[in-house]
Amino acid sequence: MKTVENFILGLDGQQKAIVSYLHQHLTENHDLIPKISFNIPMYYKRKWVCYLNPIKNDGIELAFVKGHRLSNDQGLLKTKNRKRISGIDLYEIRSIPMRQIDEIVQEALIIDQLFTI
Repeated sequence: MKTVENFILGLDGQQKAIVSYLHQHLTENHDLIPKISFNIPMYYKRKWVCYLNPIKNDGIELAFVKGHRLSNDQGLLKTKNRKRISGIDLYEIRSIPMRQIDEIVQEALIIDQLFTI
């Protein structure tokens, strides 16, 4: 079984650094449970909450499975023409807006408790 740590080892450059940083943050600060699903790291509480997906130009998308239910008060989430999922494209650790991401994760955790779909 592939682990998130093995997934991280298979990445290079900024993708490796970003996924490693976010993985540690999501598991330690938000008590999310990591699991490789669909060949990418997915993070669970009750259900899927978010995932980390490599994107072009050495970036990572932090995507929220129930993004359509999030307020997006921070203005960071993009749907990319998806109906339910919203995400944030990240390209450098130093430019990750952690305070705003933590707000989004907290809202996603509340939604995870309230809605099954």
